[in-house]
Amino acid sequence: MALVKAEDIGNQIEGMSNLPLFKQIGMMIAFAATVALAVAIVLHVKEPSYRMLYGSLSDQEVMEITTVLDQAGIRYEINSNTNAVHVDGSRVHEARMKLAGLGLPKGSGTGYELLDKEQGFGTSQFIETARYQRAIEGELSRTISSLNNIQSARVHLAIPKQSAFVRNRKKASASVMLNLYQGRLISNEQASSIAHLVASSVPSLEMQDVTVVDQNGRLLTQPDADTHIGQSSTQFEYRQKLEEYYIKRIEEILEPIIGAGKVRAQVMADLDFTVTEQTHESYNPDLPSIRSEQTVEENSSSMAAQGGIPGALSNQPPGPGVIGSDVGNGASGAGPNNNSRRIVRNYELDRTISHTRHQSGRIKRLSVAVVVDNKAGEDGSVPLTDDEISRLNSLIKESIGFNPARGDSVNVMNAPFLVEAEPEPLPETPLLDQPWVWDALKQVIGLGVVLFLVFGVLKPVLKNLAEKGAASKSETVVQQIAANGQPLAIDGASPAMAALSGPTSYEQTLETAKSVAKQEPQRVAQVVKEWVEKDG
Repeated sequence: MALVKAEDIGNQIEGMSNLPLFKQIGMMIAFAATVALAVAIVLHVKEPSYRMLYGSLSDQEVMEITTVLDQAGIRYEINSNTNAVHVDGSRVHEARMKLAGLGLPKGSGTGYELLDKEQGFGTSQFIETARYQRAIEGELSRTISSLNNIQSARVHLAIPKQSAFVRNRKKASASVMLNLYQGRLISNEQASSIAHLVASSVPSLEMQDVTVVDQNGRLLTQPDADTHIGQSSTQFEYRQKLEEYYIKRIEEILEPIIGAGKVRAQVMADLDFTVTEQTHESYNPDLPSIRSEQTVEENSSSMAAQGGIPGALSNQPPGPGVIGSDVGNGASGAGPNNNSRRIVRNYELDRTISHTRHQSGRIKRLSVAVVVDNKAGEDGSVPLTDDEISRLNSLIKESIGFNPARGDSVNVMNAPFLVEAEPEPLPETPLLDQPWVWDALKQVIGLGVVLFLVFGVLKPVLKNLAEKGAASKSETVVQQIAANGQPLAIDGASPAMAALSGPTSYEQTLETAKSVAKQEPQRVAQVVKEWVEKDG
């Protein structure tokens, strides 16, 4: 086999050398291009199919992500136009899990590092203020983006310029645009918490002046005009949570007895959200007590007027022990004596003042409806007896704190549950949609192109060159036979090789001539014709 290959190679070289120089150069270029194309196809088939990992990344994020991918041994490529990172399609989920564990990508945005940049000489106060406001917006966007369900966020602040000469100052306001993950939602409480976060981070900004919307344009915060609606929504959520709490208690106490999934309960709670304040003042007359006491005593006596000349001396009061005696020139007799006593007592009664404020959201009435499935028996499902239903009814009343004074009601019914049909299995992924099919198809196409280049292009060209080389050698042998009469040959070798080997016997020369005649009859005929013409 090796001799045959060596002979073919020699024939190809001989055939190539017999071509013109221009054709030789073109043949070499075509041969090199074919080999290069085959090598490129093989390398392309070996390359994995890339899928986009993340797009529109900053240069800092691209550097951090590629560092992690290099450490994990994941092949990647970067689109320089969009800063998108593409990785091997079979390892895209693995790459995302690794990056998510490290908190990457962190999201775009510029925060306080904007202030670290060197400011040019002569920067105005307006530029400095705008740069500081932009830094605050970037920091708030980063903080909000770190919350769950939020992919990215943008914050816009409207802070009016403050002046000491303006009486009616405008209030600051803010708007937040949230980009949520696909299929995710945020509750009103989360939107309110974001509004509180922004209001607490900006001076003189109140929570009601913060507007939060999502990427669909849905308003997530409630304005002041909807205060009563917001209160009604809060009351509805409280009622819903209370009803779910009672339903959970009922199902938890009945499922161990009946079985999991065989109890369905509904609770309707009638709540009173009225806020009532009451002040009560009462007195107890049985426990009097003296608060204050006042005693007044009055004593008075009347006597005859003294004689003498009216004046200062005659108006003197009588001395002690001389009442009823003669004074001066006139006589006087004993007069009446008046005594009085007055007592004022103030009593304090036992007084009680009570201020009562009734709590909002009091339960006025509970209505409970419970459906219980049949129990399993020897012959299938068996209905519950009245005694069993009565015991279940008692358990339900104890679990919810049944109060007949409020008008609570409990209704327990036994009925067989309908068996839901099994859902249809999900359709299998079509064969063409599976990633391994495309990889295999790409390899098969690549292999087919390489085989076509080898057997459809290279092999015919090489065969043609080999035939031309063999024909050239055969012609040389015939010419040697005609000229010398003693051609060269080797046992088992081709005539072309035999002609270059060495002297042989007449029989071998004859066999060589016959072989050449069989292989190239036209050339042999041409040589014989030339002999005839030459020799006459």
